[in-house]
Amino acid sequence: MELFSNFPLWAALIAIVFAQVVKIPIQYIATREFKPGLAFSTGGMPSSHSAAVAALTTGIGLDHGVSSGLFAVSCIFSIITMFDASGVRRHAGEQAIILNMLVKDFHYFIEEAKDWSKKGVYEKQKELKELLGHQPIEVFFGGITGIILSLLIYPLF
Repeated sequence: MELFSNFPLWAALIAIVFAQVVKIPIQYIATREFKPGLAFSTGGMPSSHSAAVAALTTGIGLDHGVSSGLFAVSCIFSIITMFDASGVRRHAGEQAIILNMLVKDFHYFIEEAKDWSKKGVYEKQKELKELLGHQPIEVFFGGITGIILSLLIYPLF
């Protein structure tokens, strides 16, 4: 039953859920497109990875103090996670966009090829996931989201 009183864990889980769900209205406001699937996808505003690690680190800081070794480990873990979300994963998404364009161009050129017409639609249209990482602003607001949520729910524990 101690699991239910683990504030840093619950802060991180709540931050993940909140950041994923809030992507839907943010996307709708920005583009007028209603995409409920965003709640279950990677990328977008705010970063749920950043929200989770920031909430976890804030929760550990509140529970154990900012001078504890546990806070230091969590802080470094958060920095690495946020750096990766805005760096490696974002660039992989940008590469996926270009690769998808190349595949579409390639398919256009071989459309008349003898074997091409025998292939299934799925084989012709398989694309890489392009929304993998985050823009730095998405990571920043994910981190702010996690910190604010941790501070708001701390009194409940």
